[in-house]
Amino acid sequence: MFHLASAVFWALLQPVNLVGLLFAATLAASLLHWRRVALAAGFLGLLVLGLAGWTTLGAMLLHPLEERFHRPAQAPADVDGILILGGGFEGAINLERGGYELNASGDRLIEAAILARRYPEARLVVSGGSGSVFLEGEGDADTAPRLLTALGVARERIELENQSRDTYENAAFSRKHIDPHPGETWLLVTSAYHMPRAVAVFRNAGFPVVPWPVDYKTAGNERVGLAADNVLDSLRNTTVALREWLGLFAYWLVGRTDTLLPAPAQRPA
Repeated sequence: MFHLASAVFWALLQPVNLVGLLFAATLAASLLHWRRVALAAGFLGLLVLGLAGWTTLGAMLLHPLEERFHRPAQAPADVDGILILGGGFEGAINLERGGYELNASGDRLIEAAILARRYPEARLVVSGGSGSVFLEGEGDADTAPRLLTALGVARERIELENQSRDTYENAAFSRKHIDPHPGETWLLVTSAYHMPRAVAVFRNAGFPVVPWPVDYKTAGNERVGLAADNVLDSLRNTTVALREWLGLFAYWLVGRTDTLLPAPAQRPA
């Protein structure tokens, strides 16, 4: 129920859809001769579109997420396992075409292949089923072997957890699949903006991980003002940032995490 509710809520609230709803409200209010309502809805629609597409709002919202966790200053000498969270494939396309088309978060899978070569003895686990509610698609864990083997990773090394639909289930199902032992070192590979929420739920699940962020959306040096990026990229950044902040808040609100924004180093109890 949580997964469905969150998908419906986000479908209504993401910037492009919200602008569409506001403009539809403007048209409806105009037809009904509700002048003030039409003006207010139209103004709000233009404001949301302007802030999301032509300013650095998205980058400003992403900065505290992407800068929260960094890779270790010195890479671990020994790694027991590499855990990659899904979200990097175009599931609907791959379901029909049988390939391994990547989306904007595809760095997760490329980094997985790099780490697999760096740590040839480490277990390699891909976590992610199809979390789509409105569009049928192939789960990332089902697509991953085709790409990873094409990049030189032996098929027998690739372990799949293909039931999880969201970050909470990534942690719960991965812990059950892996059964990590105390003292093991597991690298967690996911997008930098997503790392705070991922670390929070893995900690809550009792699965200590070493953050290994990839897929940065910002340069880190953006300032408040007009966007230097193109409109579509600015819209994407705003959409990604809002979704992640709302996800952090929702997870904390329903008890899936113990803190709204986890600290880089877990404090002793």
